[in-house]
Amino acid sequence: MRRRRLIAVAAALALLATGMTAYATEGDGMNRAVADTGYGKVRGTIEAANRVFQGIPYAAPPVGERRWAPPAEPGTWKGVRDATKPGSPCPQLPTPYGGEGSLDEDCLFLNVTTPRHTKGPLPVMVWIHGNGSIGSGDVFDARRLAAQGEVVVVTLNYRMGVFGAYGHPDLPDSGTMGLQDQRAALTWVRGNIGAFGGDPANVTLFGVSFGATATAAHMVAPASRGLFDKAIMHSGFATMDAPAGALYPQLGAIEHFGWKTAAENRDVGAMVAAELGCEGPSALECLRGKEVEELLAYPEVMNIFQTYAFGNRELPVDPAVSLAEGDFANVPVMAGATRDEHRTFVAIRALSGHPMNETAYEPALRQAFGVHAEAVAAEYPLTDYDGNAGLAFAAVMTDRMWAKNIHRQNALIAARGPLYFFEFADREPPEEFPFPEDLPSGAYHNADISYLFRSPGFDGQLRPGQRELSDTMIAYWTAFARTGDPNTDGAPQWTPFGDDGTVQSLAPGDGGIAPVDYAEEHRLGFWAGLDS
Repeated sequence: MRRRRLIAVAAALALLATGMTAYATEGDGMNRAVADTGYGKVRGTIEAANRVFQGIPYAAPPVGERRWAPPAEPGTWKGVRDATKPGSPCPQLPTPYGGEGSLDEDCLFLNVTTPRHTKGPLPVMVWIHGNGSIGSGDVFDARRLAAQGEVVVVTLNYRMGVFGAYGHPDLPDSGTMGLQDQRAALTWVRGNIGAFGGDPANVTLFGVSFGATATAAHMVAPASRGLFDKAIMHSGFATMDAPAGALYPQLGAIEHFGWKTAAENRDVGAMVAAELGCEGPSALECLRGKEVEELLAYPEVMNIFQTYAFGNRELPVDPAVSLAEGDFANVPVMAGATRDEHRTFVAIRALSGHPMNETAYEPALRQAFGVHAEAVAAEYPLTDYDGNAGLAFAAVMTDRMWAKNIHRQNALIAARGPLYFFEFADREPPEEFPFPEDLPSGAYHNADISYLFRSPGFDGQLRPGQRELSDTMIAYWTAFARTGDPNTDGAPQWTPFGDDGTVQSLAPGDGGIAPVDYAEEHRLGFWAGLDS
């Protein structure tokens, strides 16, 4: 029973990675670029508007005895290392939207993209990709972001799932190896990014979904403070919980969505080890002897260990508690979500055989809200959604699970320093995920990311107004990376989030970028009354 529940939880927690395509930087006649890091020289490529360096090791390969060990410094090399191709992604299973998978544990690589010509040290933006069980840094095409915004962009791989957050009684600080990898990349940036024209004293950490939750973790992690100067979080945060059945019918309420207690993580790890035939004093030695394929074959093992553990030296307390107590890095922050976050998860529910329909709507509300289900049904009647229960349920959970929690987190952060709150509201973006025919995507989870990492292929799918929105977002994001304030010439004024509740809506068309009453739009007054 417990194993079945873990698999259901894991399936529900498997947030999406974006479907962007890896980009090539090699071609006939391309010039080369050489940068001298503290570990050796690397040769990348020079393009029309960029210099691109890929597959640079930022830590030693976590193989053999180093599986589940903290990241160590990379070795040095002689001569010039080729940096014209991505390094291997970290171990992961193949998925229809995430790629063909990987079995290679030698995967701690990063990529650096700069404008072709740099004038003095440029702001640095370090990107943590989402999901936590699939993905890699190289799938994010940072060329336009870097050239148009005049910044240096770093994308990275990190250990995920059972390799990045596995817990065991014999592993100190277990459940946080992926988080430590990300910190190792930040440390590498502080020490080496100057060789690429970046300013090591002006680093912005940003991420989406699981990557944004990881960014929140770095804000509260004692050892990460001082390694970045600003933070941006897209659709992920420390304060999130989930009502029962919000993500999957068999899943109960989740108090710490995005985290586990260290004790729970160790207990689950010991159970998985026993089922893999590894028990007793030599359990870790036995597990380290397992082939990657053997670990990946355990049901949902990547998603069971997707989330990081707290209650250790890395994350001493629940990150939500750290935020509530004001114990976090006091840096300028941008944070927000998409207008229709939960439509993605209603789509996943349908694609996994559990479509939301009129018959399922009220039982789902009863599962989630118990005695309050009638009040929720009255606030979100199916007639308001033309009888489309998928849209209605998505609206309920977007407001309760996403908007309520990110509004709460942003208020906590804004109480200590400047925070710029955004809502991506293009409700007809190009779809990078297979939505059912009866469920319009709206401004779905992750829809905003390709507007920043705008590859040539994605650019070709945009209408003129969407292209203008993308340009403005790039201008806002890179202005923030430069100064801690997103305001820039030619873009609508954006005021910090404060007592007036100002949230900047980001949509295409005339007047699409403007302040919005976020609390009213997402019925936060209703939800506050329901919880009181």
